[in-house]
Amino acid sequence: MDQAVHLQHDLDLVRLRHTLPDKPGVYLFKDPTGRVIYVGKAKSLRKRVLSYLRSPANLPHKTARMMTRASGLDYLLTSTEKEAFILEGNLIKKHIPRYNVVLRDDKRYPCLRLDINAPYPRLNIVRKIKKDGALYFGPFSSANAVRSTLKFIERVFPIRKCTSKGLPKRTRPCLNYEMDKCLAPCTQKISISDYKEIVHQVRFFLEGRNRELIEQLRRKMVEAGEQLEFEHAAKIRDQIKAIEKTVERQHVVSPKMEDQDVVAVSEKEDLYQLVVLFVRKGALVGSRDYVLRHPGGTASEVMEGFLKQYYLRDAFIPKCILISEAIADLHSISDGLSALRGHKVAIQTPLRGEKRRLVRMAVANAENLLNSRSENQRADLMDLVRSTLNLKRSPKRIEGLDISNLNGDEAVGSVVSFVDGLSHLAGYRNYKITAVEGIDDYGMMTELIERRVKKSPLPQLFLVDGGKGHLSAVKRVLDKLPVSRAPEVISIAKPVENRGEKSDKIYVPGRKNPMGLRGDHPVLLLMMRIRDEAHRRAVTYHRRLRAKTMRESELDRIPGIGKKRKKALLANFEDIAAVAAASADDLARLPGINRALAHEIVHFFRKNRE
Repeated sequence: MDQAVHLQHDLDLVRLRHTLPDKPGVYLFKDPTGRVIYVGKAKSLRKRVLSYLRSPANLPHKTARMMTRASGLDYLLTSTEKEAFILEGNLIKKHIPRYNVVLRDDKRYPCLRLDINAPYPRLNIVRKIKKDGALYFGPFSSANAVRSTLKFIERVFPIRKCTSKGLPKRTRPCLNYEMDKCLAPCTQKISISDYKEIVHQVRFFLEGRNRELIEQLRRKMVEAGEQLEFEHAAKIRDQIKAIEKTVERQHVVSPKMEDQDVVAVSEKEDLYQLVVLFVRKGALVGSRDYVLRHPGGTASEVMEGFLKQYYLRDAFIPKCILISEAIADLHSISDGLSALRGHKVAIQTPLRGEKRRLVRMAVANAENLLNSRSENQRADLMDLVRSTLNLKRSPKRIEGLDISNLNGDEAVGSVVSFVDGLSHLAGYRNYKITAVEGIDDYGMMTELIERRVKKSPLPQLFLVDGGKGHLSAVKRVLDKLPVSRAPEVISIAKPVENRGEKSDKIYVPGRKNPMGLRGDHPVLLLMMRIRDEAHRRAVTYHRRLRAKTMRESELDRIPGIGKKRKKALLANFEDIAAVAAASADDLARLPGINRALAHEIVHFFRKNRE
């Protein structure tokens, strides 16, 4: 793998066309502070990166917005596209880029491991699948589910339960043997071949081949009865009854006895609900669900990002993965997963038949979960905001504050409103900062909050974009309000990378240091969303005012000068400076400029020079 190459200057189409290799690898776009904002992989780095440098009108909205922030590029060469696939997932996990779909839940699912190469194998619960020759069964939907399955197997099948890796050396068997729950391989009371037969039965059960297992046990029960081993036959009968009871509870969704994962996504605004159904040997054995935010993205992008990250975390990879949304990078992801699994992995978006029915089932689950999260979950989130930030009450309405200026010029402030965690456009406001001159962020923030609190109704919580200084400026104003009317206030600041900070920081009044919230904490994510929206609003308003000012010339400020007269003046003089230096006689010679207006123009420029 080549060492990363960093481009120090702005992205340049001509230079990149010659410097970027036509080889597979991973590219990282960075913002002006050097922070990674997007990680991607490519079969050809040159073609993929250059595709981002088209006109913004020809790019998707989210990509165009990302490229306005991108000012640097790193890239890493890999020997194959499959290697790039794995590296991309690891780098996304490391950097958590703003414009990638980031699967923050890094929890590995529990599986059951059976080492069939050991002379006396045992079952144990693991969360990481290794290529060690052992058999892995799962993933299970929860720790409770896998423990329940293990408990059932240990009750029905007399497999050893000792927790040591190897077979312990004992002179006499443990209590499990006395209770008929183990056959004491530790004291050689059962041969390896007989024990292997029990392992074979456990394997059949975990693979979902219950009907074959029941047929085998019935034959053994008949044989035991014919040999007058009635006690042994009774034990086998009890095994059969227990397994039949389990089979009755299983929901068979596919008669083909296949291992499949069914992944579906449902979207609402910027919220995406993903559901994964685990189908093992044709039976639905469990599910997992995830909620992701991806502003400006699409369901297809979320699906693609999810597949890339989910299966790189030592998850079980079935032969077939059914998805509800078609993805652009289908073949590359399929090849990458096939390399990880060691067998061909098919990723399909079925349009009809049994597989389509499974996808619809997963979509229905995703839609139901997303709808059920709405009002109740937003209320729960507001309660979590109150308890986490130690507020007096749950903030039904939160307003974000931000300032935007260029060296103190054209300074503006913005207010964005969120009700129950959702944007409330009717509460958005823009303000021109008029009382503060020069670079004074605290003074500007003070003016913004002073003007905002004159209007009702006020929110329960203000969120300030900034550090402790910005927070103090707003709090001084709020402290002057009656206690019954005064909202609470907090601030949010971006991490400082050279200090080793990885997550945004929340400051609250009366506390010296910021709150230590993890990067995926729901309260921090909500505050980041409100802050980003306030920042976007302020920057957009500031740019609009600057563009308007730049379009206006000094001539527009002279009474009596309209479009036609301005055009005539600029057509006869080189520029504004030449107009300002002209005499009244020179100006009066132009069509449409009478002597009174000529003197008005001269007087205007003379006054501005004084």
